[in-house]
Amino acid sequence: MTMKMARYIDHTALKADTTKEEIIKLCEEAKEYRFASVCVNPTWVKVAAQSLAEVKDEVKVCTVIGFPLGASTSETKAFETEDAIQKGATEVDMVINVAALKAGDRDYVEQDIRAVVEAAKGKALTKVIIESCLLTDEEKVLACQLAVAAGADFVKTSTGFSTGGATVEDISLMRKTVGPDVGVKASGGVRDLETAQAMIEAGATRIGASAGVSIVQGLEGSSDY
Repeated sequence: MTMKMARYIDHTALKADTTKEEIIKLCEEAKEYRFASVCVNPTWVKVAAQSLAEVKDEVKVCTVIGFPLGASTSETKAFETEDAIQKGATEVDMVINVAALKAGDRDYVEQDIRAVVEAAKGKALTKVIIESCLLTDEEKVLACQLAVAAGADFVKTSTGFSTGGATVEDISLMRKTVGPDVGVKASGGVRDLETAQAMIEAGATRIGASAGVSIVQGLEGSSDY
Protein backbone atom coordinates (compact mmCIF):
# COMPACT_ATOMS: atom_id res chain seq x y z
CA MET A 1 0.00 0.00 0.00
CA THR A 2 2.76 2.43 0.98
CA MET A 3 4.67 2.02 -2.28
CA LYS A 4 1.53 2.18 -4.38
CA MET A 5 0.41 5.43 -2.73
CA ALA A 6 3.92 6.90 -2.87
CA ARG A 7 3.93 6.66 -6.67
CA TYR A 8 1.09 9.19 -6.75
CA ILE A 9 2.90 11.80 -4.68
CA ASP A 10 4.98 14.80 -5.68
CA HIS A 11 6.86 15.31 -2.39
CA THR A 12 6.78 19.09 -2.08
CA ALA A 13 8.73 21.92 -0.42
CA LEU A 14 7.94 25.35 -1.86
CA LYS A 15 8.03 27.76 1.07
CA ALA A 16 10.20 30.85 0.73
CA ASP A 17 12.35 29.93 3.73
CA THR A 18 13.05 26.32 2.74
CA THR A 19 16.76 25.64 3.29
CA LYS A 20 19.23 23.51 1.35
CA GLU A 21 19.29 21.05 4.23
CA GLU A 22 15.52 20.69 4.04
CA ILE A 23 15.70 20.08 0.29
CA ILE A 24 18.27 17.36 0.80
CA LYS A 25 16.07 15.78 3.49
CA LEU A 26 13.11 15.96 1.09
CA CYS A 27 15.15 14.08 -1.50
CA GLU A 28 16.26 11.46 1.01
CA GLU A 29 12.64 10.84 1.94
CA ALA A 30 11.73 10.61 -1.74
CA LYS A 31 14.43 8.00 -2.25
CA GLU A 32 13.27 6.01 0.76
CA TYR A 33 9.60 5.96 -0.19
CA ARG A 34 10.04 6.22 -3.99
CA PHE A 35 7.72 9.18 -4.42
CA ALA A 36 6.89 10.12 -8.01
CA SER A 37 8.91 13.31 -7.73
CA VAL A 38 10.16 16.05 -5.48
CA CYS A 39 8.63 19.45 -6.24
CA VAL A 40 10.95 22.34 -5.40
CA ASN A 41 11.44 25.97 -6.31
CA PRO A 42 13.70 26.60 -9.33
CA THR A 43 16.62 27.69 -7.16
CA TRP A 44 16.81 24.15 -5.72
CA VAL A 45 16.48 22.15 -8.95
CA LYS A 46 20.20 21.52 -9.32
CA VAL A 47 20.54 20.40 -5.69
CA ALA A 48 17.57 18.05 -6.06
CA ALA A 49 18.86 16.63 -9.35
CA GLN A 50 22.23 15.90 -7.78
CA SER A 51 20.63 14.35 -4.70
CA LEU A 52 18.37 12.10 -6.79
CA ALA A 53 20.88 11.19 -9.51
CA GLU A 54 21.02 7.51 -8.48
CA VAL A 55 17.22 7.14 -8.69
CA LYS A 56 16.47 9.63 -11.48
CA ASP A 57 14.52 7.06 -13.49
CA GLU A 58 12.15 6.52 -10.56
CA VAL A 59 12.00 9.83 -8.70
CA LYS A 60 11.69 12.89 -10.93
CA VAL A 61 12.67 16.48 -10.25
CA CYS A 62 9.65 18.77 -10.53
CA THR A 63 9.74 22.56 -10.32
CA VAL A 64 7.30 25.44 -10.55
CA ILE A 65 7.06 28.09 -13.26
CA GLY A 66 5.53 31.56 -12.90
CA PHE A 67 4.87 30.61 -9.30
CA PRO A 68 2.75 31.35 -7.36
CA LEU A 69 0.83 34.15 -9.13
CA GLY A 70 1.11 33.15 -12.79
CA ALA A 71 1.47 36.82 -13.69
CA SER A 72 4.93 36.81 -15.26
CA THR A 73 5.13 37.08 -19.04
CA SER A 74 4.96 34.09 -21.36
CA GLU A 75 8.54 34.79 -22.44
CA THR A 76 9.70 34.73 -18.84
CA LYS A 77 7.84 31.47 -18.18
CA ALA A 78 9.42 29.87 -21.25
CA PHE A 79 12.91 30.97 -20.20
CA GLU A 80 12.31 29.77 -16.64
CA THR A 81 11.25 26.40 -18.05
CA GLU A 82 14.34 26.09 -20.27
CA ASP A 83 16.63 27.10 -17.41
CA ALA A 84 15.03 24.61 -15.00
CA ILE A 85 15.33 21.76 -17.51
CA GLN A 86 18.97 22.62 -18.13
CA LYS A 87 19.56 22.35 -14.38
CA GLY A 88 17.85 18.95 -14.13
CA ALA A 89 14.07 19.36 -13.95
CA THR A 90 12.04 16.70 -15.75
CA GLU A 91 8.58 17.98 -14.74
CA VAL A 92 7.36 21.59 -14.63
CA ASP A 93 4.21 22.90 -12.94
CA MET A 94 3.27 26.25 -14.49
CA VAL A 95 0.67 28.71 -13.20
CA ILE A 96 -1.78 30.11 -15.72
CA ASN A 97 -2.42 33.84 -16.06
CA VAL A 98 -5.51 33.85 -13.84
CA ALA A 99 -6.48 37.44 -14.67
CA ALA A 100 -6.40 36.73 -18.41
CA LEU A 101 -8.60 33.68 -17.92
CA LYS A 102 -11.12 35.58 -15.83
CA ALA A 103 -11.17 38.33 -18.48
CA GLY A 104 -12.10 35.71 -21.08
CA ASP A 105 -8.87 36.10 -23.08
CA ARG A 106 -8.73 32.52 -24.28
CA ASP A 107 -6.04 33.13 -26.89
CA TYR A 108 -3.64 34.65 -24.38
CA VAL A 109 -4.13 31.87 -21.83
CA GLU A 110 -3.64 29.12 -24.41
CA GLN A 111 -0.58 30.83 -25.87
CA ASP A 112 0.87 31.32 -22.37
CA ILE A 113 0.50 27.61 -21.62
CA ARG A 114 1.81 26.66 -25.04
CA ALA A 115 4.98 28.71 -24.48
CA VAL A 116 5.85 26.46 -21.54
CA VAL A 117 4.72 23.26 -23.27
CA GLU A 118 6.95 24.02 -26.26
CA ALA A 119 9.92 24.94 -24.05
CA ALA A 120 9.52 21.61 -22.23
CA LYS A 121 8.67 19.45 -25.23
CA GLY A 122 10.53 16.16 -25.27
CA LYS A 123 12.39 17.07 -22.07
CA ALA A 124 9.86 17.48 -19.28
CA LEU A 125 6.21 16.86 -18.43
CA THR A 126 4.08 19.99 -18.20
CA LYS A 127 1.45 20.42 -15.49
CA VAL A 128 -0.86 23.45 -15.64
CA ILE A 129 -1.95 24.99 -12.32
CA ILE A 130 -5.35 26.61 -12.79
CA GLU A 131 -5.68 27.95 -9.18
CA SER A 132 -9.18 26.53 -8.91
CA CYS A 133 -10.09 28.40 -5.72
CA LEU A 134 -10.16 31.66 -7.71
CA LEU A 135 -12.33 30.32 -10.54
CA THR A 136 -15.99 29.59 -11.19
CA ASP A 137 -16.84 26.10 -12.40
CA GLU A 138 -17.17 27.46 -15.94
CA GLU A 139 -13.71 29.02 -15.69
CA LYS A 140 -12.25 25.78 -14.33
CA VAL A 141 -13.63 23.92 -17.34
CA LEU A 142 -12.28 26.56 -19.73
CA ALA A 143 -8.84 26.51 -18.10
CA CYS A 144 -8.67 22.73 -18.45
CA GLN A 145 -9.83 22.88 -22.07
CA LEU A 146 -7.16 25.46 -22.90
CA ALA A 147 -4.46 23.39 -21.17
CA VAL A 148 -5.42 20.35 -23.25
CA ALA A 149 -5.52 22.44 -26.44
CA ALA A 150 -2.02 23.75 -25.67
CA GLY A 151 -0.67 20.22 -25.30
CA ALA A 152 -0.14 20.02 -21.54
CA ASP A 153 0.34 16.64 -19.87
CA PHE A 154 -1.54 17.45 -16.64
CA VAL A 155 -3.93 19.95 -15.13
CA LYS A 156 -3.42 20.81 -11.47
CA THR A 157 -5.78 22.39 -8.95
CA SER A 158 -3.73 24.78 -6.88
CA THR A 159 -0.47 26.42 -5.86
CA GLY A 160 -1.25 26.00 -2.17
CA PHE A 161 -0.49 29.70 -1.74
CA SER A 162 -3.89 31.22 -2.57
CA THR A 163 -7.27 31.13 -0.83
CA GLY A 164 -7.89 27.39 -1.00
CA GLY A 165 -6.61 24.03 -2.18
CA ALA A 166 -7.82 20.88 -3.86
CA THR A 167 -11.37 19.59 -3.45
CA VAL A 168 -12.87 16.29 -4.52
CA GLU A 169 -15.48 18.21 -6.51
CA ASP A 170 -12.83 20.10 -8.48
CA ILE A 171 -10.88 16.93 -9.21
CA SER A 172 -14.03 15.25 -10.49
CA LEU A 173 -14.86 18.25 -12.69
CA MET A 174 -11.32 18.47 -14.05
CA ARG A 175 -11.20 14.74 -14.82
CA LYS A 176 -14.55 14.93 -16.60
CA THR A 177 -13.27 17.88 -18.65
CA VAL A 178 -9.89 16.54 -19.74
CA GLY A 179 -10.91 12.92 -20.30
CA PRO A 180 -8.89 9.81 -19.52
CA ASP A 181 -5.61 10.64 -21.26
CA VAL A 182 -4.51 13.82 -19.44
CA GLY A 183 -3.20 13.74 -15.89
CA VAL A 184 -4.99 15.49 -13.03
CA LYS A 185 -3.00 16.64 -9.99
CA ALA A 186 -4.60 17.46 -6.64
CA SER A 187 -2.54 19.94 -4.68
CA GLY A 188 -3.12 22.12 -1.65
CA GLY A 189 -4.43 20.82 1.65
CA VAL A 190 -3.88 17.09 1.04
CA ARG A 191 -2.38 16.10 4.38
CA ASP A 192 -3.60 12.58 5.20
CA LEU A 193 -4.18 9.19 3.64
CA GLU A 194 -7.97 9.45 3.62
CA THR A 195 -7.94 12.75 1.70
CA ALA A 196 -5.36 11.46 -0.77
CA GLN A 197 -7.44 8.34 -1.43
CA ALA A 198 -10.56 10.46 -1.97
CA MET A 199 -8.72 12.58 -4.54
CA ILE A 200 -7.51 9.50 -6.39
CA GLU A 201 -11.01 8.00 -6.40
CA ALA A 202 -12.29 11.28 -7.90
CA GLY A 203 -9.80 11.05 -10.75
CA ALA A 204 -6.45 12.39 -9.55
CA THR A 205 -3.37 10.69 -10.96
CA ARG A 206 -0.91 12.75 -8.93
CA ILE A 207 -0.98 14.31 -5.46
CA GLY A 208 1.08 17.35 -4.54
CA ALA A 209 1.84 17.39 -0.81
CA SER A 210 4.55 18.25 1.67
CA ALA A 211 3.01 15.70 4.03
CA GLY A 212 3.98 12.81 1.76
CA VAL A 213 5.64 10.78 4.48
CA SER A 214 2.62 11.18 6.78
CA ILE A 215 0.27 10.23 3.95
CA VAL A 216 2.05 7.00 3.10
CA GLN A 217 2.29 6.12 6.76
CA GLY A 218 -1.44 6.80 7.14
CA LEU A 219 -0.85 9.58 9.62
CA GLU A 220 -2.27 13.08 9.92
CA GLY A 221 0.20 15.68 8.62
CA SER A 222 0.57 19.17 9.97
CA SER A 223 1.72 20.90 6.78
CA ASP A 224 0.14 23.98 5.28
CA TYR A 225 0.55 22.57 1.74
